[in-house]
Amino acid sequence: MTDQKTVRIGGGAAFFIDSAMAVPQLLGAGVDYILLDYLAEGAMGLLGRARMADPKAGFPSDFMDVHIGPFLAQIAQTGTKIMANAGGVNPEELATQLRGRIAELGLNLNVACISGDDLMGQLADFADVKDMFTGAPFPTSGVTSCNAYLGAFPIAKALAQGADIVITGRVVDSALALGPLIHEFGWGAEDWDQLAGGTIAGHLIECGPQATGGTFTDWREVEGWENIGAPIVICAADGSCIVTKPDGTGGLVSRGTVAEQLLYEVSDPQAYFVPDVTCDMAHVTIEDLGADRVRVSGAKGYPPPATLKACVTWDAGWRAIAYQPVIGPAAKERAAKQAAALFARGSLMLRGRNMADWQRTEAVILGSEEEVILKLVVEHTDMLATQMFVREQFAAISAMSPGTSVAFGPNVAPMMRLIGFTVDRARAIPLLDGTPCPDPARPSFAPEMITRAPAPAGAATSTTQTTLENLAFARSGEKGETINVGIIARQPQHLAALRRALTQEALRKWLPDLGDFRVTVYDLPGPAALNIVMDGALPGGLNASQRFDPAAKTIAQRLMRFPITL
Repeated sequence: MTDQKTVRIGGGAAFFIDSAMAVPQLLGAGVDYILLDYLAEGAMGLLGRARMADPKAGFPSDFMDVHIGPFLAQIAQTGTKIMANAGGVNPEELATQLRGRIAELGLNLNVACISGDDLMGQLADFADVKDMFTGAPFPTSGVTSCNAYLGAFPIAKALAQGADIVITGRVVDSALALGPLIHEFGWGAEDWDQLAGGTIAGHLIECGPQATGGTFTDWREVEGWENIGAPIVICAADGSCIVTKPDGTGGLVSRGTVAEQLLYEVSDPQAYFVPDVTCDMAHVTIEDLGADRVRVSGAKGYPPPATLKACVTWDAGWRAIAYQPVIGPAAKERAAKQAAALFARGSLMLRGRNMADWQRTEAVILGSEEEVILKLVVEHTDMLATQMFVREQFAAISAMSPGTSVAFGPNVAPMMRLIGFTVDRARAIPLLDGTPCPDPARPSFAPEMITRAPAPAGAATSTTQTTLENLAFARSGEKGETINVGIIARQPQHLAALRRALTQEALRKWLPDLGDFRVTVYDLPGPAALNIVMDGALPGGLNASQRFDPAAKTIAQRLMRFPITL
C-alpha cells in the first residue's frame, strides 16, 4: 500500500455516550476523516421521544458538548473532516445549531446535512408490514421513530461539494467511512468489490476500540485499557485497508482483535446487505503485519438489494428493574423464593387498586453457591405500577430472606419495542441540504450470485479433549432476536474440529437458558472462521429482553469452556 494513495479514517465514537478520549487522539494522529457512529435501533426510539417533547431536540447532545463542539477550532486548523450520524431523528436542527456555533467562533467550516430517512409521515402505508425475522405486526400506536437506512453516495456528494462536516440521520454505520472513500477514490456504483472493501473498513472501526483490543478474548495480552487507542483504517483504492491505532496509545491491533470485529453483529457473512453493495466476507484475508498493524483484503461485492432496511420503534408501557444481594447457604433457593414473593406482593397491590396484573415478570439469579444477585424485572402499561414495585424492593430486607442486603439500582423506564422491515427505495430519497440526491445504486442482487464457501474438511483423528478458548477467538452480539457468535480459529487446522463440535444440539445443551433457538453455521475460509447464528435466542431483542445480558455480549465468554475434540 506504500506506493498508492491512501486515506486515513478514524473511529471516534461507537455510540452516543462513548468516551471523550477518541476524538483528540485521532486529531493528534492526523487522520483525514473521523466518523462518529451514534445510532443503534434503540437510540432512535429514545431520540424520537425527545423530539416529541421538544421539536428542537431529537439528536445526541454529546456531539456538540463532548465529541466535536470543543474541537471545532482544531478541526478547522487540521483540515480533518467529520462524518457523523449525530442528526438522529432531527438532523436539520443539529446542522442549524452547529452552523451557529461555527459562526460564533468565526471559523470557516462547511456543514452538510443528509436527511430523507424519516418515514414517520408514511406510517399509514405500513399497516400490513411484518417484522422481517419474527413476523411481528407493525405497531398501531405509540410510534416514536420510523426510519430507513440510507447509504454512502449522498455523503460522497456532500464532500464533493466542499463539506467539512457531514451530519446525517439514519444511515448504515459503515456508510460514514464508505462515503469518504467513494469521494476520494472515485468509486462508481458498480465497483462492487471496492465498495465491499470500503464497507468492511467502516464496519471494522464503527464500534471504536472493539477493533483495538477492547472486549478481546485474550484480554491479558491487552495493556493500557485506560488509554486504549481509537481504531484507524488506512484505506487503498483497491478496497483493502490496514487497521491500526494512534502511536503511544494502549490496546492491541492483531489478527484476533480485527477478526473478532469483522464478524461482530453479522448474520450471513456472504450476504451482508447495505444500500450500496452486498458484501461477501468469506474469503477476506487478515494478515498480521506486527507493530499494531493488520492488513485486511479480499472482500467480494455483489449488487445491492432492491429494498432498504427500515426500523420502527414504539412505546409499549413501562419496565421496572431492581437488584438484590442474597448471601449465605442455599442463596439461590432463597433468592428464587424471594423473587416469587415480590412478584406476588406486587400483584396483590395491583388488585388492591383495581389495576391489571403484570404483563411480564422475570427473575434472573446471578452468581453461584452462597453469593448471588437477584435481578427482578416487571412490565406494565401503567408507570404507577412499576413505581409501586420499585418501592417495595426495600421491604425485603426485613420481611423476606435472611442474608438479603439493600436493593440497589432500582429504576423505572419506558419499555421500547421495535421491528425491522424493508421498504422500496423510492420511499426514502436522500436529501442533501433539502435537495433530492438520488442514489446511483443499481440494485439487482440475487442469492444465486453467491458461491457458498465449503465447510472445513478434516475428520476426527484422536480423542484429545480441549476447550474452545484454547483453539479460537470469539465474540458475540445481537441483532433483533438473533444472537451471532464469531469463532476464529487460532490455527486454521483446528477449524474442522470447531465446526464438528459447535452443532445446534450441543449449543442448545450448553446454553439451555436461551431456549429453543435455531442454529445456522456459516463458513469463512479466508479468515479461518465460523459465524454461528442463533435465531430466536434473544426474545424481545435488545430493548425488550428481560435477560441479564440483553446485548448478548456474554455469550461468547460462556462458550470459552465448551469442549472440543481434536
